[in-house]
Amino acid sequence: SCYKCSRQKRVFTFADGEDKYRYKMDYPCMGTCVIINIKNFDLKTGLETRNGTDVDAAELEKTFSKLGYKVTLVHDQTADQIVDLLRDVSTQDHSNSGSFVCVLLSRGDEGGIYGTDGSFVNLDELTKFVDGNGCRSLVGKPKLLFIQAARGNKLDDGTLSEGDSMDGQTPSRIPVEADFLYAYSTTPGFNAWRDTQNGSWFMQSLCEMLRRFSGQLELMQIMTRVNNKVALEYKTTPGRSGKRQMPCIVSLLTKEFYFP
Repeated sequence: SCYKCSRQKRVFTFADGEDKYRYKMDYPCMGTCVIINIKNFDLKTGLETRNGTDVDAAELEKTFSKLGYKVTLVHDQTADQIVDLLRDVSTQDHSNSGSFVCVLLSRGDEGGIYGTDGSFVNLDELTKFVDGNGCRSLVGKPKLLFIQAARGNKLDDGTLSEGDSMDGQTPSRIPVEADFLYAYSTTPGFNAWRDTQNGSWFMQSLCEMLRRFSGQLELMQIMTRVNNKVALEYKTTPGRSGKRQMPCIVSLLTKEFYFP
C-alpha cells in the first residue's frame, strides 16, 4: 500500500504543476501557417522541376487548416520573395495566436533552401524574423518549421537491423533561440525523396500522423511516429537500389506542445 500511495502522490504532484511544462494553447487562434511551395525553377539555374510537390502543398494546407491555423500558401517564390514573406510575418501582431508554423518545400542543401531564381536562402536568415528579437508577439510561443529539401547528395543504403544503435548526426549549427522546432525531412548531408505522383515521404507521413494523433499525443511523440513511418515503410524503387531516408527533428521547445 505504501508503494501505491507514493506512486499516486507522484502522479498528483506532476498533474498539479503540469501547466508549467505545457504551452498555453487557449488563445483565440492557433496561429498563422505559411507554406512556401517551390515547384518550378528558372531554366538558367539547371534545377529540375519538383513534380509531386503540389500534392504535398494541398495536403499540408488541408491538414493545418483543420488544426485551426490560418494558412497562407504561396508558390514559386524567388529567394528575395521568401525573405520578404517571413519579414511580413514578423511585422504582424500575433498576440491572439498560440503558435506559428512555416513549411518550406523546395530544393536545398545543408543550412537552407533555393528560391526559383537559384539563389540560396539560409534558414537562420528566415528564423531571425520570428525569434525573440524579430517578433515580440511570438516570444515564448512555439515556432514550428517543417522543411522538405535535400541537405546534401549522400544516399542512405539502409542497414540490417540487429538492435545496435547508430551514432546520430546533428546539424552543424543549432540556434540558441528558444521555442523552435526544426523538422527536417532528412539528416545532414543526405538527399530527401519525393514521389512525383504521391508527394514526398516526409510531408505525406507528417500529414497522416497529424491527422491521426494530433488530438491525443504530444508533438514530439507525433514526430517520432513520423520518423518511424519514413524510416521503416519507405524505400526507393529497385532501380534506385532501395534507398532509405531518416528525418531529423531538432527541438528547442521548452514545453510540451499539444494541438487542441
